[in-house]
Order: sequence, then structure tokens, then C-alpha cells
Amino acid sequence: METYLALAISLGLGLLVGMQREWKVSEIAGIRTFPLITLFGTLCTTISPEHSEWMCAAGVLSICVLLAIANFAKFRAGQFDAGMTTEVSALLMFGVGCATGVGQLGPAIVTSGIAAVLLHWKRPLHGIVGAMSDKDLKSIMNLVLIGLVILPVLPDKTYGPYDVLNPFDIWRMVVLIVGISMVAYVAYKLLGARVGAILGGVLGGLISSTATTVSYARQTKDTPSSSPTAALVIMIASTIVNFRVLMEIGLVAPSLLSDAALPICLLLTLMAIECIVLYLPIRGLDAESSEQENPAQLKPAIIFGALYAVVLFIVAAAKEMFGDQALYWIAAVSGLTDMDAITLSAAKMFNENRLDASTAWRVIVVAILSNLFFKASAVAILGTRNLFAYVATAFAIATVGGVALLYLWPDVKMEELLR
Repeated sequence: METYLALAISLGLGLLVGMQREWKVSEIAGIRTFPLITLFGTLCTTISPEHSEWMCAAGVLSICVLLAIANFAKFRAGQFDAGMTTEVSALLMFGVGCATGVGQLGPAIVTSGIAAVLLHWKRPLHGIVGAMSDKDLKSIMNLVLIGLVILPVLPDKTYGPYDVLNPFDIWRMVVLIVGISMVAYVAYKLLGARVGAILGGVLGGLISSTATTVSYARQTKDTPSSSPTAALVIMIASTIVNFRVLMEIGLVAPSLLSDAALPICLLLTLMAIECIVLYLPIRGLDAESSEQENPAQLKPAIIFGALYAVVLFIVAAAKEMFGDQALYWIAAVSGLTDMDAITLSAAKMFNENRLDASTAWRVIVVAILSNLFFKASAVAILGTRNLFAYVATAFAIATVGGVALLYLWPDVKMEELLR
């Protein structure tokens, strides 16, 4: 019965890829040939299991010979195409058939789905690559270097006093932050001119709310009439910081979310309401998008890694020597220019039982409020008075709400409130 099930799945997966190739009018293999190839692969592994390796090898060789004959015939007919997509797909689907035959149904199904999507998305994928600049390609290579080359070779052991400096763990946080920012940056680049005030603020907050604030504040010096729209973008980006913080906590210390989610979500909600109030009177105005810096660069990644290590060490040392109260001052200073380092440091210390949940989320909220103060100062220096009036008012309301949370919020978990 298992053999017949494997044959049925191979048939379906072959039909899926074959249908796509038939739709593209492939002259080598189509809706009939691909199912035959997957069925052939399945039979190679089920007819004689003890000799399946030799059967699969012979099967691959047979398919290669048939594909070579087909291409030679096309060449003789003057129809030769240098593309190898269908040929590689045929070999891949033979492997899918073999995997199905040995019971690896999950990998076989996932591989077939990926193959079908990649084959069908030829034009969009080529368009994306065609639209990439040398700078964008370099950034992708930097991301590969950061995440797939540097990270695996770092030692996963703790060094120094307080047992907090782990090179592998520190660089993993770098990969996390660069990855989040890079996803938002790719979305920003793909959307291009369609990035309006709302989406520009959302993506700017995910990439870097501070950089977004500085960029839009500078714009208002040249075009003072854009101050209301710039204020909206800056406010949205600053609001998204709360979401980004929650995402980082969820990835690094999921158990902290039960304590941190509600107070931070309340601050996020308050700032979201302010965004709506700002949006209503200017919803008809056009927003000129501001160029974002690519986050996947090696130098900023190294700087962030060093900053995170320093903040992590200082937080551990201050906790050991002066208690929890010193952490709030450290959060206020660290949050001025970078939210990620103090957020990840607090989450990591919570994971290691060096910091209780109540202190951890309050330290993060102090850093959020400190970051608002820094951005308001940047607007005051770089932007127009009109922009500063908008931003200062909105940030002051958010700060009052944040301070109220720090002093008045009871230490209850989300589960307790949902009961």
C-alpha cells in the first residue's frame, strides 16, 4: 500500500511541475514527461530496495542521455536554446521521485512546490535582479558574509567577567537585527515610488527610526510645506519601534512577552492614536519618500556588535554592583541612539535569570522614551520649527504615557488578565 501511495504522490508532484513547463511551451519535457520522470524515480527506489543506489544512479544517467539526445535534436533543427531550466528541473524531479519512494514525503513535496514557484516566477525574479544595483548586490553578499560565513566560525563559549560575553551569541544578535532591517529595506526597494507616508513610516521604523527621523527632518529645510507629512512619517516610524521591540523580545526571550507585551502594546496603541490624529488633516497631501541606507553593511554590523557587547557587559556589571536602579540610567543613555542593543541585553539577562521580568520591560520602556527624546532633539536641530512643534507635542504625550506605565502598571502577566 505504501508503494502505491508513493506512486500516487509522485504522479501528482510530476503533474504540478509538468503543467507549469507545458504552459511555458517547453519542447523537452511537459505535462506528460515530468510525471513519467518522477514515477521512474519512485520505481528505482521501490522495485529493489537493496539495490536502490545503483538503480538511482542508472536512472540519472539514463535521463541525462535522453536530455542530451533531445537537445542535440533541437540543435540539428536550428532550435537550440542555451537555457538549462527544464533539464535541471527534470533531474530534480527524478530526485523527488526517488525521495518519495524511500518515504521522504515532506522534503519531496516541499522541493516540488519550490520548483514550481521558481519556474513560474521567472519574469518577476529576473525583474528583481535586473532592478538591482551594484550596491544592492554587494549588500546581499554582505548579509551572506554576516550570517553564513562569520557566524558559524565564532566560538560558542563565554569569556570575561560576569559570563556574558559570548562571541557566537553576540554576533547572532547582529544577524537578527540586520535581518529584520534588511527585510524591510528589500520591501522598500521593491515598492519604490509607491512608498507613501504610512508605508514609508512603517518600513522606516523597521529599518531605522532614527535614520528616518534625521532624513525627513532634513527634507523640511528645503520644503517647509512638507513638515506635517514628515511629522506623520517620523511618528509612524517611532510607533513601529514598539512593534520591533516586541518582535525582538519574542525571538530572543519569548517568556518575557507575557509580562512585557501589555504595557508596551499600550504605549504602541497610544502612539498609534497620535498617528491617526496626525494623519486625518493631511491625508490628501503627497508624501515624498526619503532614501534609506542599506542596513546590510559590514562596518555598521561590527559597530552594532561591539555596542551590544559593551551594553551587555555594562548592564551585567551595573546589576551586580549597584542593583536594578542603575539599569534605568544605562537604558536612558543607551536608548538615545540605539534601541536594539539595550532591548536584546535586557532580554538575554532575563533568559539567564539575572533580571526579573518587571525590571526587564521597564528598562526597555525607559530606552524607548530616551530614544524619543533623542529624535526630538534631532528634529529641533535639523528640521523646521513647524515640524518640531508637531513632533515635540506628539512625543511629549507618548512620554507622559510611558512614564505613567513605568510607575502605575501592576506586575501582572498577560495570562492573568485573559482569565
